[in-house]
Amino acid sequence: MAGLPPVASATASLLLLLLAVTAAAAREERGLAARVEGPPPRHRHAYAAMMYMGTPRDYEFYVAVRVMMRSLTRVRADADRVLIASADVPRDWVRAMTEEDGLRVVIVENLRNPYEGNLGGINKRFKLTLNKLYAWTLVDYERVVMIDSDNIFLQNTDELFQCGQFCAVFINPCYFHTGLFVLQPSIDVFKGMLHDLETGRENSDGADQGFLIGCYPDLLDKPMFHPPENGTKLNGTYRLPLGYQMDASYYYLKLHWHVPCGPNSVITFPSAPWFKPWYWWSWPVLPLGLSWHKQRWDDLGYAAEMPVILMEVLMYIVIITVTRLARPGMTKLCYNRRPEKLSALVQWLIKLAAIVAVVAAYSVPFFVIPRTVHPIMGWSIYLFGALALSVLVINVFLLPPLDVLTTWLAIVGMLIVMAFPWYPDGVVRALAVFGYGFCSAPFLWASMVRMMDSLQTMLERDPFFPRIGEPTQETEFSKLF
Repeated sequence: MAGLPPVASATASLLLLLLAVTAAAAREERGLAARVEGPPPRHRHAYAAMMYMGTPRDYEFYVAVRVMMRSLTRVRADADRVLIASADVPRDWVRAMTEEDGLRVVIVENLRNPYEGNLGGINKRFKLTLNKLYAWTLVDYERVVMIDSDNIFLQNTDELFQCGQFCAVFINPCYFHTGLFVLQPSIDVFKGMLHDLETGRENSDGADQGFLIGCYPDLLDKPMFHPPENGTKLNGTYRLPLGYQMDASYYYLKLHWHVPCGPNSVITFPSAPWFKPWYWWSWPVLPLGLSWHKQRWDDLGYAAEMPVILMEVLMYIVIITVTRLARPGMTKLCYNRRPEKLSALVQWLIKLAAIVAVVAAYSVPFFVIPRTVHPIMGWSIYLFGALALSVLVINVFLLPPLDVLTTWLAIVGMLIVMAFPWYPDGVVRALAVFGYGFCSAPFLWASMVRMMDSLQTMLERDPFFPRIGEPTQETEFSKLF
């Protein structure tokens, strides 16, 4: 430092270093080494969720977190809402959640997963779920309820804040589920868990659930949680009643909720990722999908997806219009213009192209629709898109319209069968869907056979498409056209 004696300069530098180390230690002790955005703590308790990047479905989980957190407001949860977000979550997402949703966002660095080698295939998406351990650093709160984004809250669950140091639900007979659990924040517990990660504590699944099962191996033997009527907090570890994590599959069997263990408060969807409730195809395939989308409709709306939806609808309208206007010219591109017959190989290739085109007409619209739109909107756009592309295939290959559209009609019928609201239970619904599919199969097969026969007939019309400038050979067959 200029102007100071060497001893004074060294002393000042040492003091500054000590202050920096002390501040860093204090931040670490409070678990706040990462920055916090949003409002300051306003309650003694908090509901916390987690978000990290690096999966093919980052945006879907972002929308899911926002819908779930807003649903807590609807059930009048008297607690802060906190999001533990990795540092690479987009800034505009963080801004929307803090300013529009009122969340308190704690931005953290991803914890290294030493069990990553145990995660295979599709389970790689669980690589960063150990970030849940940061919930123990939320020492501003007496109790925290940690929740996954695929939960739907049916009623207030603030009584969970009366539970002990760790409480979780067993939706599996032997292992508890970490889609919702209660904890008491503690930096000492957090440091102990980090030490366990370094030493390689046993982990049955390579993710957060297996690790926490290893931390609390005797939870199955603990008593069931019943909230004290006087509002006091319990100490120790407890099992939570099943009503706090009702697996959606329980609903599909009876088509109504009747879980006798505790209040029927929270629905969870611990299924394959493509069957989460926020996807537009989740209803009517899965009846509960509409419940999630109703909450999103009320809380967030679908403004983010509307530009893409309008563009797709306009594109399908253009396809239908251009196809009808260009039909005479398009057919000449598909068949031989010379009088000689096509070779067997060329005929086979044209038939294969027709089959691929029909399959694409029904599959392409499915993949271009934004995944998180409302199911009614999504299915409407899918059916319109499949109809537009089917018209294109019909006109290009001169196929019978009814045969090409048989699949379209079968899909409409299947949606009606699945959406029928008066089934007595899930077994009857499943049998009805199976019966419809069984009865539809012969019609679909017959339509495919007729399409191939029609295509073969068109390919054998020798003089139908003459070379430009050559006289057309009149035949009795061609006079029909």
